[in-house]
Amino acid sequence: MDKGYIQVFCGNGEGKSSAAFGKGLLEASKGKNVIIIKFMKNKDENEMEFFSKLEPEIKLFRFERSEICFCELSEEQKTEESINIRNGLNYANKVLGTGECDVLVLDEILGVLDEGIIQSQEIKNILESKSENVSIIMTGINLPDELRNCVDIVSNISNES
Repeated sequence: MDKGYIQVFCGNGEGKSSAAFGKGLLEASKGKNVIIIKFMKNKDENEMEFFSKLEPEIKLFRFERSEICFCELSEEQKTEESINIRNGLNYANKVLGTGECDVLVLDEILGVLDEGIIQSQEIKNILESKSENVSIIMTGINLPDELRNCVDIVSNISNES
């Protein structure tokens, strides 16, 4: 088996999720099972429908119930969605514990950190619990210093010309 890696697509530029999804697609083309968990984003039925066509090699999950982006919710709605986001995090732990996938994409997980829903240590625990042959890809704007030493590859995406 291939040795797994931990990669982060971060920065203020656009395309971090696209890069992560593309990486997942490439891994699936090599026979790997990929699970994508989306956090903090609008629900996009077209995207969900498209990814369902890629099953069982690639599975996409979104645990938030709201149709709109987390940033547009009221404080009360954010509190409710935080519970759903934690359920997504628990699912990520379960997937890693059961060996259900070869590649786990945690889309916008760093945004969950920025919102204060989880702490860096919780992500660090996830990264440390992965088996040697599993890869994890994370996206978001800010990669905290305390997670940098857990990461093999950091790709900084910016809007600079």
